[in-house]
Amino acid sequence: MQQSRLEALFSKIRQFENLPPETLEHIAKVALPRHFDAGQVIYIEGEPAESVFLLEHGWVKATRMSLDGREQAMLFLKAGEIFGDIAVFSETDYPGTVVALEDVDMWVIPASEFMKLVGNDPVLAMAIIKRLSERVLHYIGLVEDLSLRNVQARLANTLLQHAEILDGQLMIPRRLWTTFDEMAIRLGTVRDVLSRSLKILEAEGFLKVEKHKIIILDPQGLALRGNL
Repeated sequence: MQQSRLEALFSKIRQFENLPPETLEHIAKVALPRHFDAGQVIYIEGEPAESVFLLEHGWVKATRMSLDGREQAMLFLKAGEIFGDIAVFSETDYPGTVVALEDVDMWVIPASEFMKLVGNDPVLAMAIIKRLSERVLHYIGLVEDLSLRNVQARLANTLLQHAEILDGQLMIPRRLWTTFDEMAIRLGTVRDVLSRSLKILEAEGFLKVEKHKIIILDPQGLALRGNL
């Protein structure tokens, strides 16, 4: 049962797609299954980095908290993502707090075991290097968004990045946890500013906000707005 679950998970992790079967077997030997309920904290900013996590089902968010209690989202992660590894490799504490946005299942690899796997397997090491490089590019984009773009532009970019085609429409489905407050945290703003920005983009014909989804009506125009 566990082996089949892990094989299905590995097929979702893009960086693992070229790993040889023996590498996946080694990972399976040290990975332990864990379940977290919605709202449960997986680890807290500043805790010792003792594990690497492979997300099997559900969504989690990674945030940092300011001294005045304001959250800034670093990542929203879905099934097939790896997290916790940056702190493990840098031998530092976890740089942010990770919370389950919904019920999630994941596999936990002890830091020492993960380091052994990477040190003994060049193919796995290259896969992890590629993943870490992509994460660096993500943070560069986040810094650019927060420092160089206004909220409407950040919103336009975020909507396009997470849009998917469902029932012939380009849209962002509204999950139970996709509240205005969570969207504001992701964009580095507050609820009222986000609400005004959505209304402006909707009034200009770029999108349509419905109860359970946001429909993208003009992706080209929204892309241009995202560059402002």
